[in-house]
Amino acid sequence: MQLPDGVSPSDPIFPIAAASELSGMHPQTLRQYDRIGLVVPGRTRGGSRRYSAIDIAQLREVQRLSAEGVPLAVIQRMLDLENEVQALRDEVRTLASELREERATRPGARVFATNAAGGVVTLTGTTRIRRQTDVVLWRPPRQD
Repeated sequence: MQLPDGVSPSDPIFPIAAASELSGMHPQTLRQYDRIGLVVPGRTRGGSRRYSAIDIAQLREVQRLSAEGVPLAVIQRMLDLENEVQALRDEVRTLASELREERATRPGARVFATNAAGGVVTLTGTTRIRRQTDVVLWRPPRQD
């Protein structure tokens, strides 16, 4: 779906009639999905529903999965997990950007270190740490 310049896919801009047409679903179905928390649109100050491009894509996915016989409870869980993954991706992007910025403003400086117990120690610009000669190898726990 092509959006105008300056409008992000998460901006709630489509009224229910447009969302209904774009998703191929009846407006009453969209209202029901909102009531049960399946696809919850934004609201105007007056309380009118406004759907984003992401909401429209989710409605289309709900329609497709529902047509394949997937129960709404399972679809809800799938959407929740997809939203969680997207939120985590956004957080990683933000943290990576902050790290790049920190590295650019303090080249060669450490942002954090670990203490002898393996805990994270945040460093300020004037913090000096005693260097250890021990090498610690960390491996993630096995997921059996």
